[in-house]
Amino acid sequence: MRAIKGLIAALAAIAASQAAADTTIIHAGSVLTDAESSPSGPATITVTDGKIVSIEEGFAPTPEGATMIHLDEHVVIPGLIDLHTHLSGETGSDFRDVTVNPAEWYTLVAAKNARITALAGFTTVRDLGSRTDQVTQSLRRATAEGVVPGPRIVTSARTISIVGGHGQQNNGFHKHVADALDPGFTCTGPVECAEKVRMASKYGADLIKFPATGGVLSQQGRGLEAHFTDEEMRAMVDTANSLGLNVASHAHGARGIEAAARAGVQTIEHGTYIDEDAAKAMRENGTILIPTLMAFQGIKERLGKGIYTPVVEEKVRAVSAYAESIVERAIMYDVKMAFGTDAGVFPHGQNAREFGLMRKGGMSDKEAFASATTVAAEVLGLENEIGRIAPGFSADIIAVKGNPLDDVTVLEDVDWVMVRGRVIE
Repeated sequence: MRAIKGLIAALAAIAASQAAADTTIIHAGSVLTDAESSPSGPATITVTDGKIVSIEEGFAPTPEGATMIHLDEHVVIPGLIDLHTHLSGETGSDFRDVTVNPAEWYTLVAAKNARITALAGFTTVRDLGSRTDQVTQSLRRATAEGVVPGPRIVTSARTISIVGGHGQQNNGFHKHVADALDPGFTCTGPVECAEKVRMASKYGADLIKFPATGGVLSQQGRGLEAHFTDEEMRAMVDTANSLGLNVASHAHGARGIEAAARAGVQTIEHGTYIDEDAAKAMRENGTILIPTLMAFQGIKERLGKGIYTPVVEEKVRAVSAYAESIVERAIMYDVKMAFGTDAGVFPHGQNAREFGLMRKGGMSDKEAFASATTVAAEVLGLENEIGRIAPGFSADIIAVKGNPLDDVTVLEDVDWVMVRGRVIE
C-alpha cells in the first residue's frame, strides 16, 4: 500500500511539473528542418522550456495552459546564424566618436542592434570585436537570460592587433589624444601576444580574433598584407587552442590569408585577395572562409559622400574591384565557406541581403541556406544545439513565406522569430 501511495505521489509530481512547464504549440503551414530536407505539409512543433520537444504531421490540439502560435501560411525554418557581426558598431559613425562616447552608450547601441538582428531572423551571432570592454559579454548574458530581446551571442570581445594596426581604437589622433584613449588589445612579439590571448580568455571571450592583415576602415595606410609575424600568429593560435578557444582572423591580402591559415586559425574573415596558394593553405588546415560580402557592398555604397577620410576612401576603392569575385574564387579553389556579414559596417537588420550576393557569386540557394544554418552551427561547435529544427535542439525558429531552397532571398523578409523559446516582438 505504501508503494502504491509513493507511485501515485510520484505521478502527481510529474503531472504538476509538466503543467508548470512553459509550452508553446506552433502550427506551421510547412516545416523545413534543414537544408538537406524538403518542406513538409502542415505540422505541429511543440516547444517546452526553450527546447523543441516534437514535430508532428498535421495540426495537433493545444494542451491546456500552453500558448498557441498559428503560422499556417508560413514555412517554418531554423533560425539563421551570422558569424561576423559588430553589435556595438553603427554605420556612418565617425572614428572620432571614440573620444566622446562612454562605454554605456555602446552598450545601449548594442542592445538596440541585438533586437534588430533577431527580428531579421538571426537567432545566433558571432560578434567579432566590440567598442569597449564587457559590452558584448554583458549583452551575451542579457539575451541568454531574457533581460533584453536578442540572439544567442558568441563573442571574441576585444580584437588583438599590432600597435597602430587595424583594431586599435586610438589610431588617427594627435599623440596626446591617442595617449589618453584606450589603446585596445595590442601586442608585439610571441610572448606578449600569447599573454593578450590569455587576458581575452580571462575576461570572457568565447573565441579569439586578430587581424592578420591591415584593414579597410581603420585610420592607417600601411597596406592590406600581413601585419603580424608568423611567430606571433602561431603563438596566438596555439595559446587559444590550449585554452579550448578557436581563432577568427580578419585577412585581406593573399599572403596574410596564407600565413593565418598556416598558423591554424579556424576562420578567415573577408578573404578579399584570396589566390590559389592562400586557398591551398586553407584547405590543408581546414580553414573556413567567411566572405562578408555585405560589408563590401555597404562601404562601396558610401564612397564619394564625404563619409570616409582620404586614406580610407583609397582602400575602399582598392578592395571594391575584388570583392564581387571572392565567392567565385573560393568555389574555384574548393574552399569551404560559411555565412557572415560584418553587420555594423552596413545597417544592422540587413544581414540577409548577404544571401543574394552569395548566390550571385555562384553558390546555390541550398548551399547559401546551409551556410547560415548547419554549416555555421558546426563552426561554432553547436551543431547539436542549433542550425536545424529537431527534438532536443534549442527553439531557435523563424517563419517566412516561401521556400529558401528555391529562392534564398525570401530570407530577407522574416515574419516571426523565436529565440531559445522566446518570441521576439
